[in-house]
Amino acid sequence: MADNTATKSRKRRQPDPDSTTEVLFKNRLKPDSVILQTLQSLVTSTASASSSKPLTLSDLSLSSSCREVTDLSLTSVQSEIEALTISIVQSILSGKGFSFNVPSRAATNQLYVPELDRIVLKDKNTLRPFANISSVRKCTITARILSLIHQLCEKSIHVTKRDLFYTDVKLFQDQTQSDAVLDDVSCMLGCTRSSLNVIAAEKGVVVGRLIFSDNGDMIDCTKMGMGGKAIPPNIDRVGDMQSDALFILLVEKDAAYMRLAEDRFYNRFSMHNCDCERAAGCGHKAFSKENEGRIEAAGFGIGRQ
Repeated sequence: MADNTATKSRKRRQPDPDSTTEVLFKNRLKPDSVILQTLQSLVTSTASASSSKPLTLSDLSLSSSCREVTDLSLTSVQSEIEALTISIVQSILSGKGFSFNVPSRAATNQLYVPELDRIVLKDKNTLRPFANISSVRKCTITARILSLIHQLCEKSIHVTKRDLFYTDVKLFQDQTQSDAVLDDVSCMLGCTRSSLNVIAAEKGVVVGRLIFSDNGDMIDCTKMGMGGKAIPPNIDRVGDMQSDALFILLVEKDAAYMRLAEDRFYNRFSMHNCDCERAAGCGHKAFSKENEGRIEAAGFGIGRQ
């Protein structure tokens, strides 16, 4: 008898057909015209805010000098490495040995700039001499990374951080060591990691009303099915973006992405549509930034609940 009572208490209550709760919930959903009007006002305000010239460190009067990191071309990266190599050779020939002057990435050498919403490095450096037993190995890894990056620039090819590690496993021993030195090298040269032709692994997908060229091949993201098109890890091979989307929707969870893609959410509004992307790493961020800049669409996100 007790078991029957417990079973009955665990059963879901059947909805009352005369209840108005479900109707009230549906009434809370705004019609598409209202949603479109709200989105249009958000897009207009975002466009007016981003129309002004972007600030740089030189435009700000900061209390301490900071390092400006920019995207450099392959020839510029090559020239920087060659100039660094020449200074090292001159130092060795003069009998002083050689060392690398590496910008410190310690927390005490970091500065948050609210105007740019970015963390930058101050002017403190760390000397990494080859003749010192405590830094000889890291100095060797730095020289090897610089050599590999110079080869990548000469051949104009891209590798992932994992590929870079496998080029000399005996020296690097662990990928965390090669990754840390790679970040040091990008700070030394004053450029982003993507400028070194070292890219992130291919992650994230895009689906919706977007057409772009991927290394010369035209991709129509409305014809990619539910799975979508994998986002290229190196953004420099992406071009000729075309879209009539009103906004870009960034989705973090796979379940939410699959629901939107299966329902063809990007076709729900006949005149204004969106791109649904599954969130990923650096490649996804670069693609989204390039997407927003070229098609002039605002970006919105759906994160974890």
